[in-house]
Amino acid sequence: MPKPLMPSWLPSFNKKVTNRIQGVYAPYLPPLAVVVHRGRRSGREYRTPVTAFRSGSRLIIGLPYGRDADWVRNLLAEGRGGVERLGRARRIANPRVVTAAEADALPRPARSAARYMDVLVADIED
Repeated sequence: MPKPLMPSWLPSFNKKVTNRIQGVYAPYLPPLAVVVHRGRRSGREYRTPVTAFRSGSRLIIGLPYGRDADWVRNLLAEGRGGVERLGRARRIANPRVVTAAEADALPRPARSAARYMDVLVADIED
């Protein structure tokens, strides 16, 4: 498992400050998107801005903070969620974390990213 690329204080700052600002425009401005997920314990709905790419019926998201980010853990625990991208809301299912060793089947940019960080892949339900 790759070490997170970002400093340890950055996720907390982004959660409190940056995500609130990005959440306004991320659903409309590619490659940004908003992942909609439910809290593992609270059941509350959360919205997290991410950089996401679509490849066929798959959504691909790099994990620069690692697989232990709250939104990743929530999505994996629930097994489904949603994504808002390009002004449209879609459901996603079967989220999984892909490592560099498993990235051969992904498009070239995702394979490159997987050399430095884990990548989350989910199926888009149109």
